[in-house]
Formats: sequence, structure tokens, C-alpha cells
Amino acid sequence: MSLAIPTVVVVGRPNVGKSTLFNRITGQRRAIVGDEPGITRDRIHGTAEHDGRRFEVIDTGGIVVHDQEYIPGQILRQAEVALRDASHIVFLVDGRAEITGADRDLAQMLMRLGKPVTLAVNKADPSVKRDLTADFYELGIGDVYPISAEHGTGVDALLDHVTASFDRSAEASAVETPTGIKVAIIGRPNVGKSTLLNALTGQERAIVSPIAGTTRDAVDEAIHRDGVDYVFVDTAGIRRKGKTKDMAEKLSVVMARRHIRMAHVVLLILDATEGVVALDSTIAGYAHEGGRAVIIVVNKWDRVQGQGAQKKNEFERNIRDHFKFLDYAPVIFLSAQNGIGIPKLFRLIGEAYESASRRITTGELNRFVEELGFEERKIFYITQHSIRPPAFAVFTDKGGALHFSHERYLVNQLRRQFGFKGTPIRLKTVSKGAGKK
Repeated sequence: MSLAIPTVVVVGRPNVGKSTLFNRITGQRRAIVGDEPGITRDRIHGTAEHDGRRFEVIDTGGIVVHDQEYIPGQILRQAEVALRDASHIVFLVDGRAEITGADRDLAQMLMRLGKPVTLAVNKADPSVKRDLTADFYELGIGDVYPISAEHGTGVDALLDHVTASFDRSAEASAVETPTGIKVAIIGRPNVGKSTLLNALTGQERAIVSPIAGTTRDAVDEAIHRDGVDYVFVDTAGIRRKGKTKDMAEKLSVVMARRHIRMAHVVLLILDATEGVVALDSTIAGYAHEGGRAVIIVVNKWDRVQGQGAQKKNEFERNIRDHFKFLDYAPVIFLSAQNGIGIPKLFRLIGEAYESASRRITTGELNRFVEELGFEERKIFYITQHSIRPPAFAVFTDKGGALHFSHERYLVNQLRRQFGFKGTPIRLKTVSKGAGKK
């Protein structure tokens, strides 16, 4: 996200409603919300506007300052990165619960940062809000606002205060959400998606751990590299339906599929040490069905014994056998942990995006039809009506769709003539009637 606009960071201990408030402020269901504590782990970015003032909002994982466990410790590290650049901090507490030691520890930590801090008392009943907020002044934060993140009560007053010092100038208002090549990173749990995000962005943007399912929300990061803007989205690991039990993981799957549909290019991550498994094919199908350009990324290749050309060829043949519908997708072998293969991956992303965005003129397609020699039926002409994926209308003398084998032949000929590396191609047959031109 752009640092040209102010940043508001929402912090608090687990399960006080931070993600609900984040979604309320940004006006979209960007962060997963549920009753289970600890759903949000990585920091989630969004943009918002209040009273003509545009700002960035960051949702952090639930913080317990002195928790020595690995995941809580990593959540704190992620929050500290966000707090370092914060313009204003919203410290959210649960108005229905007593103040805890974790609340006091976090309040002390925030006040030591020397940044503006506002205490928001969530789940507050408006009829008793004065009595409710009085007890929370003992945390030592002077600005206290009772709110209901779920219903929106008190949120406008909170934002009036938080954004009071933010610029309302044309320059700030003109800042837009970053655009560029949107790249979704998908795959099974623990195949190295978060490690790859960190390697691509050059920072510890997502929590990495050997614990499967560490990432739950989709984590995104915008970068600029070699004159090109990218937005990378690390999605939660997708499990089999029967293996997905808790609500957070089920929602993670729904959100991951949504981000696939929103992406321009999808990186399907495989674990080189485990080979191709049935679930990989299911996940690959999600990307293909969504019409996204796809790159198959074989991660952890540095851990494979005998990493020669023959081994790569064997592995790629296995991929092609399992993913026959992804015959257009290039395969790259890399190590996200060591950064091996990252420059080549950027080149492939650019090529796949360009292919998916390519438009062929009607004149070029007419010349293509003349040289095609298609015998199944007469093709009068072909037009391209959309991109991402490239989609074509084929005008013929017969009704009904082409047989699979004939459609495949036509798609292959389009690829041979015009490229389209890394992207699916969609065809629609339109009958003009026998003898009509």
C-alpha cells in the first residue's frame, strides 16, 4: 500500500473484534471474521475514506505481549512492523469483559511508541456507554470511544477523532488503491506459499512456520520492480472439504477461491519433496475454471536428491499427466527459501499477464482462418470479444459446440499462431447458417 496516505493500525488482544472493525471501516469483507480466537495472524491491508480524508487501514493479529509461543510471537512481530509506520493507533478492547493483564501490557507497549493512540471499547451498549467506558480510563489512554464494530454504532465518531489531523488535500484524495499485475499464490497447506510471498516482496510480509494452516486470511503486498507494479496475494492453504473442520478454515477456502477469480495470474505451488497429489489437481482446477493465467511453481527443489535435467523432466511429465487441462501453464522449479529462481518467475509472470491480456485484430484472425484448413465445418470468421482470458467467437455454418478434439485443435492452432503462453483460451461457436457469409 502507498505510504503517501496516513495509516491507521487496529490492535488488540485476540477475539475483541478487530477484523469486524477493519471490515466496517473499509466497507468490504476483506478480513475473515468469526467467534474463534486467533483467526487473523498476518497483517491485513485495506483503504478507506472518511469525511473526504483517505487513509490506509491495517488489521493485525491478536497480540499477547509476553506470550512466548511461536505463532503469538510472530503475530507480535507482524504488528510491530505495522505500528512502526502508523499515523494513528486504534487500541480495541472488549467492552463486555473485564480489563485483563494482556490489555494493560499492550496499553503500556503502545504508549511507549509515542504515537497517537485511541482506545475503542467494542461491543458497547449505547444505553450504558458512559458507565461502560469509565472503567477503561485506568489503562492510561485519554481518548476513549465506545463502539459496536458489528452494528457500526459509534464508528463515525471514532473516525472523526482518528482522522482529524489527516490531510484533506487533492493530493491525498487522489491516491488510489495500488494497481498492477495481481498475482494469487495458491496451493495446499505448508507448500511454501508464505515463504514465496516473502521472497517475491523482499520482506517478511507473511508469517512462515512449519505448522500447516498458519495463514488464514489472504495476505497481500504491492511492490514495484523493474518498472512494473505487482500486487501479490498469499492465500490460505486449501484443504479437502472433508479435512476442513473449523469455521476459519472453511472461510479461508472461500476467500482463496475469491482471490483466484480476482487475480490476473495464479501461481500454483507444489511441494517438490512430496510430488503431485490429488488435492493439487483439485486446486489447479479452481484456477483453470476461473480463467486465470497459471504458472506451476515447484517449490523446495533444493531439497530434492539428484536435481539434474532428467529429474526435472520426470517431475514435469508427472505434472502434465495429472494436470492435462493445464497444458498451457509453464512449469518453474525454484527454492523460495533460498531465493533461487525468483528472477525467472517474475519474467514468467510478465509473459503470462501479457498473453492473457493480448488482443488479436479481426484482420489477423481472418488471415488465420484462411490458412487454417479446418475440415470439421466451415469457419466464416473469428472475432476476439474479451481478454483475461482471451475469448473468441467462431462463426460457422453449423449449430452446436465443436467436438472436444476439434476445439482442442483450434485452440492449439491459435496458440501456435499467436502465442498465449500461460493462459487458457475460451471459444464460443456461433452458427451463421449453411451457405451464409
